[in-house]
Amino acid sequence: MSDQPVLSVSDLSVDLGDTEVLDGVDLTVERGELVGLVGPNGAGKTTLLRAARGTLTPDAGQVLVDGDPVASLSAKAVGRRVATVPQDTSVSFAFSVREIVEMGRTPHVPRFGAMEAADHDAVTRAMERTEVVEFAGRSITEISGGERSRVLLARALAQETPLLLLDEPTASLDPNHRLRTFETVSELVREGRSAVAAIHDLDTAARYCDRIVVVAGGGVIANGPPESVLTTPTLRRAFDVDTVVTDDPITDRPRVTVLPEDAAAAGGPDIPSVDRVHVVAGGGRAGPLLARLSRAGVETTVGPVAAGDSDATVADALEMDTVAVGALDGVDSAALDRVGELAAAAGAVVVADVDLTSGLVPVLDRVSESGKPVYCVEERSLAERTVSQAAAERYRALRGEEGVAASAPELLEALA
Repeated sequence: MSDQPVLSVSDLSVDLGDTEVLDGVDLTVERGELVGLVGPNGAGKTTLLRAARGTLTPDAGQVLVDGDPVASLSAKAVGRRVATVPQDTSVSFAFSVREIVEMGRTPHVPRFGAMEAADHDAVTRAMERTEVVEFAGRSITEISGGERSRVLLARALAQETPLLLLDEPTASLDPNHRLRTFETVSELVREGRSAVAAIHDLDTAARYCDRIVVVAGGGVIANGPPESVLTTPTLRRAFDVDTVVTDDPITDRPRVTVLPEDAAAAGGPDIPSVDRVHVVAGGGRAGPLLARLSRAGVETTVGPVAAGDSDATVADALEMDTVAVGALDGVDSAALDRVGELAAAAGAVVVADVDLTSGLVPVLDRVSESGKPVYCVEERSLAERTVSQAAAERYRALRGEEGVAASAPELLEALA
């Protein structure tokens, strides 16, 4: 097997009419690698895939597949090296599902020849892998869009090429088959094949891709492992949105949450008049509240919160000054002093919908000593939250000082 990249794109530029779609794009795909292309609509992801397949002639640059210029290869030669799963699943003619999958063997069958046993075996394997055997005798025009997507994936697998190009292959699939599709592609990659996929869903890209390439503004603005590419600054530059990027506890990959464009879109009011608040968080109860405060432009400090708590993760992702304590250590005097300092520096203190435990008593005392107005978010009843009666008593004393909000939007209204 050759050591050269299975795909090499160099200084690629493409103009469509008067529009410059791609300008000076470089991309290399190694063997046994799944590369995700992400970017806003119209960024050029599909155009890049078409150029890689050789169905679009670039205005400048070069595309090499297995070391050979794709422009110099015949259609059959390209078909033996590159298989494509298109975004558009429409098929004009009423071929059976098996006939559609058999078309994947066309590059391997002589012009006036017939499919041999090995070709039929490849078709059957592809249909089994994509779970479309049950549709084999049905017309492609009679099955659903999601089922057609799986059939077109089977056709691409039947080609048995070293490189697979997928253009948003799961757009019409239900969650189960969306997962199965990328599991199948991942298996192929582990077997030594390569894949490049334009992917709309960032969490899916993070979960399955070895590398993510962000395409925006006609070029590549980021290229690397998911954890280095899916960052708040990069996503803001590419998509013009604010995000919170955390670690998914199941996949241990980045998970992206897009924040609403403004406070009104979040269901909240105008930007609050209080420009700085301190939030008493914990138990994973404050994440949405922290995100809304951040998006509303309120400087927010947080704590105390246990390291590893999802509230701490969100606060860290939002670059908030946080008083973190050990999960089993409790709140020591140094942490209490810091909470007091942050509360005193804030225009107001917000107590999130946290459990009222004995460890919260000194925290509420220190917050009260700050002399700042205290707002409480109550998404649950006090009975549901009360673990310590002493903490509940302290909380009730604070609760009466300013106001109670049933949700984060109500809190923003109270702060306005």
